[in-house]
Amino acid sequence: MDEKVKEQILAIRDSGLTNMFDINMVQRLAYERDFYELVLYLEDHRSEYVKFIMTGEA
Repeated sequence: MDEKVKEQILAIRDSGLTNMFDINMVQRLAYERDFYELVLYLEDHRSEYVKFIMTGEA
């Protein structure tokens, strides 16, 4: 996970608009904010994303 994706995940989290385990909603919010790197990352790296949400480790 690169730094840009991590920043985008944290921006979505800080918005408080969704449960971060609702990956479809996270992806939708990312798309609405033009976080295209995160949208694509979630397509291919869901398990890594969940690990980051659970542990904070990239």
